Amino acid sequence: MVDKDKQESSGASPAKPSSGGGSKPRMIAIEEAFATREFLDHLLKSAASSPYEGVRYAAMVMSRPAVADRLTSIDVRLADMDAHGVDMHVVALSSPGVQVFEPKFATALATKVNDELAGWKRKYPKRFACLAAIAPQDPKAAAEEIDRAIGDLGLNGIIINSHTNGEFLDDPKFWPILEAAVKHRAAIYLHPTFPSPAMVKPYERYGMHGAVWGFAAECGLHAMRMVLGGVFDHFPELQIVLGHGAEGLPYWFYRMDLVHTATMAFASQPPGMVHLKRKPSEYVKSNIHLATSGMCWDDVLLFGIKAMGVERVMFAIDYPYESSKVAADFIRNAPLSEKDRALVLSGNAERLFKIAT
Repeated sequence: MVDKDKQESSGASPAKPSSGGGSKPRMIAIEEAFATREFLDHLLKSAASSPYEGVRYAAMVMSRPAVADRLTSIDVRLADMDAHGVDMHVVALSSPGVQVFEPKFATALATKVNDELAGWKRKYPKRFACLAAIAPQDPKAAAEEIDRAIGDLGLNGIIINSHTNGEFLDDPKFWPILEAAVKHRAAIYLHPTFPSPAMVKPYERYGMHGAVWGFAAECGLHAMRMVLGGVFDHFPELQIVLGHGAEGLPYWFYRMDLVHTATMAFASQPPGMVHLKRKPSEYVKSNIHLATSGMCWDDVLLFGIKAMGVERVMFAIDYPYESSKVAADFIRNAPLSEKDRALVLSGNAERLFKIAT
């Protein structure tokens, strides 16, 4: 989480959003944070007693008026979007989400959040798609909320803010959630959060527990646990989205395949290593998508496209924690063919999140 309070619209020329029906593709940004005032109030109240230093920091950042207004206000958000020509936000509850609360309360709060998101989508169907918040603390209730939020409310996917009390989705206890996601063909955006108490100690110095390094380390670990734990052998249709250049996973394709294949060939393998049907990188290429949030660098974009295929790369801003102007200017000027730019800007998101064209 980047603490960024300066006005989004500074230095920008107003730009009207495209209609989606013209010659230019829509600009759909897929990792755009949202909160309700009720959620922010509860987060701030609970932060003081939280064992997570990151939760206390997140509550402090999100409670600042300039950030809180962008998270909660449709009007403020639409003005920022219009100022930079962003046609649509795929909106999701900001990290750390409801995963830091007691299970019953978290489930009830997720329901309220999803009801409000559905209201945003009904009021502005051309401007907002929405990802459902769930409380993995209670996997059965979370699966039921997926049924309601996707099946009844018509939301477009699911947000999970990585670990839940230090536990990860490779644990079969969470598989009712994955089963519900597959049933509804709903992608899960696996968003970073601060490392758990069991992991965070080495990251506490120098601010490393946040977006500068800890987020990617924590969320990348989560995704690799799913890959190496055989989750995608059990759920071959499951689709996961990772932001920030897929948290660095494409950079490691060669080494993850080399080491896993070589290690499995030994008679004595590391404890817990699982036999997979395919190479680790192949699951990333078939079950994980890359979002550009916070990685506005041509070299990273082009490498991600080369490593994963352009059909698995999507534009994102990480509003309001990153600059809409920087992200929009970056993707407009990136050295892409117009066909590839259209896929990254909107085509891939429309397909994955079932967004009406």
